[in-house]
Amino acid sequence: MKKLLDRFKLPDNHAQSENKRRDFLKKGMLGGLSLGLMLDGKHEQEMEYITQKVKRDSKPADLKITDVRIAHLQGVPFKSPIIRIDTNQGLIGWGEVRDGASPNYALMLKSRLLGQNPCNVEKIFKEIKQFGGHGRAAGGVCGVEMALWDLAGKAYNVPVYQMLGGKYRDEIRMYADTPEITDPTNFAKKLKETRLDKGYTFLKMDFGIGLLADKPGMLTGANVWKLNQRDNKTKTVGNYGATKHPFTRIQITDKGLDYIAEYVSKIREGVGYEIPVSADHFGHFDVNTAIRLGKAVEKYQLAWLEDLVPWFYTDQWKQISDAIDTPTLTGEDIYLKEEFIKLINAKAVDMIHPDLASSGGILETKKIGDYAEEHGIPMAMHFAGSPISFMANVHCAAATENFVALEHHGVDVPGWEDIVTGSKPLVVNGFAPVPNKPGLGVELNEEGAKRFLMKDQKWFAPTDEWNTKDSWDRDWS
Repeated sequence: MKKLLDRFKLPDNHAQSENKRRDFLKKGMLGGLSLGLMLDGKHEQEMEYITQKVKRDSKPADLKITDVRIAHLQGVPFKSPIIRIDTNQGLIGWGEVRDGASPNYALMLKSRLLGQNPCNVEKIFKEIKQFGGHGRAAGGVCGVEMALWDLAGKAYNVPVYQMLGGKYRDEIRMYADTPEITDPTNFAKKLKETRLDKGYTFLKMDFGIGLLADKPGMLTGANVWKLNQRDNKTKTVGNYGATKHPFTRIQITDKGLDYIAEYVSKIREGVGYEIPVSADHFGHFDVNTAIRLGKAVEKYQLAWLEDLVPWFYTDQWKQISDAIDTPTLTGEDIYLKEEFIKLINAKAVDMIHPDLASSGGILETKKIGDYAEEHGIPMAMHFAGSPISFMANVHCAAATENFVALEHHGVDVPGWEDIVTGSKPLVVNGFAPVPNKPGLGVELNEEGAKRFLMKDQKWFAPTDEWNTKDSWDRDWS
């Protein structure tokens, strides 16, 4: 060792600048040598040693999860359980169960999280993803995953997007969902005043058989279904909302298609053709009716037609996409990348539409976007929650190349941005600035968030009843 160190001794007759340069090299080489001798094979400790000069708020190698709690909010715009993950070093990670889902989807995971290092995000995700499912059933796994990334970013003092490989953009384009108004002229006025005038450059509207329900001669087979809450006298053959589209046998007549086409025409007249306008919530009907509807509105150049049939009917989606010229899109209820891969490989849709709070969280959604990008498929993102889940979406969108636009459902909710502190305003002229603060870039604001706390619910109450793991989780033999 002495002979090895002697090799780094510097001659006295060299210039001072040369001495400084070699001194730097010597220290670097000795540091690497020492690291190899002291921490051989201990990768987590090696990374911490190498980054010891990097400012961070904790000691990542020793970070452990100590508690998981929930505060159930409502009206943001829907019900959204907020996840708080505590650690032994005082760092707190924030996540969110998808809108409309039970907080128990997250709480059941607590016994699997206690004692784990939250910086091992993908390892933990692989351990808990078996407890998620399509739609709202994915909410617990995805919400926890958000909180883990928030903690990892805070531990290493970097924003989440940086841990995903960096960002493609500094601002995230938003598209603003706008619930339908029966009169199209008033609807177009609302879109202009509450969306375009606020700087939004991408819109979404709802139109479908709900507009036709009370009008004679526009629907066939609808008289045995309850299509809206005002219709209390209809004798029904089942629950319309829970019946898959092909099984209702509702059809739109030519008269009905003409009415919808005229409705969309007036919207276009009001907002112009320069602004992309996408569409959703058409109703539950079969492939043939979906194709006829798509052709009826083709000349109005809509950005996409969303969820015409359920996402799992891959062959039906391909039939529709092949038959119409308007782009097709689905995916907000799909859990994990495998089902997106099926749609993409089959060339069944023109665009994908994951909801990060259902699709598997931040990293899984980026993987979904990356796979679609490799196949020339753009990705828009569905979102309808609080600013916590919103920021998770912002980081994922920043890090994914084929991202198009992120939905904003809270535009009309007073006090929505007050739910958090940190990088604000969250939306500026229809775009969300990508924060440079550690983790998600925001913290929950107790004063602002408590205004949305669900009635009869406690604020992050203890959850000790979820501490004990009572099952064998391995799903293979």
